[in-house]
Amino acid sequence: MKDKGDKVLGEERRDLLLQWLKQSETPLTGSHLAKQTNVSRQVIVQDISLLKARNEPIMATSNGYLYFQTVSSKQKYTRIIACQHSSDETVDELNTIVDYGVTVKDVTIEHPVYGDLTGVIMIQNRHDVEQFINKVRETNAAYLLELTDGVHLHTLEADSEDQLDQACRALEGKGYLLSRS
Repeated sequence: MKDKGDKVLGEERRDLLLQWLKQSETPLTGSHLAKQTNVSRQVIVQDISLLKARNEPIMATSNGYLYFQTVSSKQKYTRIIACQHSSDETVDELNTIVDYGVTVKDVTIEHPVYGDLTGVIMIQNRHDVEQFINKVRETNAAYLLELTDGVHLHTLEADSEDQLDQACRALEGKGYLLSRS
């Protein structure tokens, strides 16, 4: 690491970002990376864009940047579900899902002008739910579901089909799962 106050420049900085992202199991924020390299957060955003343009599998999530690790020793099961509820019910919906050991990878809506809009959220537990909700409040951001009368999709991921089934049954019981009627 450079001395405090020394800017890390260009390729050296991007190499460090890539190294840190690959080593981290949790998201790293742009602000944290900027502080570590003594540059602005905007410089980090540009660096991440350059790394993505080189086909580095970096995801921007609501909690920071993640390097998408493709090697996994466990098979994961995924399912896309359709939900509908109010903004006020978001915390309950997300907690209901993660309480079954299921990860909420993203939220997608169908926008009338832009088509499918997807936000990668990668929420795995109640702490992640709390952080996500706090960030929405702090930034005064709108939930995507507000653009579609509450209708949205989630990509869920779990270690077993049973976990996905249990989470879906719980959502259905609360009236959040969009029915097929």
